[in-house]
Amino acid sequence: PRAPRETGYLRGQHPFPSAAHTALEDTQQRRNLGKATGTIRDKRARTVEEVPDWEQLRSAGAAIKADALARLPELLERFESAVTERGGVVHWARDAVEANEIVTRLVSDKGADEVLKVKSMATQEIGLNEHLAAEGISAVETDLAELIVQLGGDLPSHILVPAIHRNRSEIRDIFVREMPGVDPDLDDDPRSLAEQARRYLRAKFMDARVAVSGANFGIADTGTLSVVESEGNGRMCLTMPETLVTVMGIEKLVPSFADLEVFLQLLPRSSTGERMNPYTSMWTGVTAGDGPQEFHLVLLDNGRSATLADGVGREALRCIRCSACLNVCPVYERTGGKAYGSTYPGPIGAVLTPQLAGMHETRDDPNASLPYASSLCGACYDVCPVKIDIPSLLVELRHQHVERSRHTAEAAMMRAASLAMSSATRFTKAQRASRLGRVLGGSDGRITALPPPFAAWTSARDLPVPPRETFREWWESERGRAAMARARRQAERGEW
Repeated sequence: PRAPRETGYLRGQHPFPSAAHTALEDTQQRRNLGKATGTIRDKRARTVEEVPDWEQLRSAGAAIKADALARLPELLERFESAVTERGGVVHWARDAVEANEIVTRLVSDKGADEVLKVKSMATQEIGLNEHLAAEGISAVETDLAELIVQLGGDLPSHILVPAIHRNRSEIRDIFVREMPGVDPDLDDDPRSLAEQARRYLRAKFMDARVAVSGANFGIADTGTLSVVESEGNGRMCLTMPETLVTVMGIEKLVPSFADLEVFLQLLPRSSTGERMNPYTSMWTGVTAGDGPQEFHLVLLDNGRSATLADGVGREALRCIRCSACLNVCPVYERTGGKAYGSTYPGPIGAVLTPQLAGMHETRDDPNASLPYASSLCGACYDVCPVKIDIPSLLVELRHQHVERSRHTAEAAMMRAASLAMSSATRFTKAQRASRLGRVLGGSDGRITALPPPFAAWTSARDLPVPPRETFREWWESERGRAAMARARRQAERGEW
């Protein structure tokens, strides 16, 4: 089954065109996004150039992920056995509703009313924070960007840098307004802001009993999980609390420990332009006297099995959430992530979100517009570290949408055109009837406005008025025959 409509963040409130129109009016956000994505893009390019076998690494990453997806049921069973053997407890969640219920029950059983969270796309996808809050449990984000978004009552707009749409002055205002115990004279120097967040979170780390994390990778052979991050907050959450709960999408598996070597080279360069992540944490089950003494792993489906069943669409499940495609996308750079209405914005989100949550449940489903949120320039494929052919997947999703949308104005127009063009008699009559459209043209011979449903065309472009005479009519006229006779004489004289 697909992800449920009512739970989580895999379906926006508005179709992409209307949401993007609103986003484009925020000039400050556009400046913030342009500067940030440009910086990350340039840094990535420099670090990738240092690796002589980069293309071979991309091919290896794509092959490993393709193999893992082809054997996913087998690998998941092996993974579950390995985690259990090492003292962990595995829970299976078919969708966001089950995952939220499992995590909430585990936290409640520990008597905790607060949990610390490591940055996790999966928990954002299922709306875990909101579900915990409804049960009287507060979730504290410890990733700096996620903390900024949470304190600002905002939504993330980037896979890697959720607060990319905020500048440091805006962040300073959020801290002063929302963070307990902040010096009202706090300035907007990045070091000052980071130090303030550090002091706030340090007390949280010391008191935490339960933490919730995601996982960048799971290793089927050993039951090991891994989180890579840049700030150290993840390391604190993964080692200090008594209980650790990890929510992991089932597609995050790799078969063996050796396979991880490839992704630990691909991911940091593709995401932040770093040669390696400052913090790479790995844990395997429970170890007496070291780290959390209770470990629970929630394996999340939430539409992934349905995506896996699509022989073409399953390619999107290779994604390792590096965000490289967002940083090169001209559409994302101008609209930002919120316009996509999903936890997963940008080119990969335009592919992954409709597959996880569906895009055909209602005629006005916002997800149906996402495959069209692209210029198909191909830049996303060029930078993808696991060679996901996002442009081709977008075209395939557009095809699926058109095939299933049989009752739209566009579909009716295409059927009418097909009927007219399949008969010479009907086509001739249709051409003659089109001359009535000349009354809609202006003095310059252009039609600038048409009534619905044709208004969608003229809202962005003009339409030339139909000609007074069709080509067939000209061909059969005296003028046409005379012109063809002249052309034959010129050809015989070698003038052509």
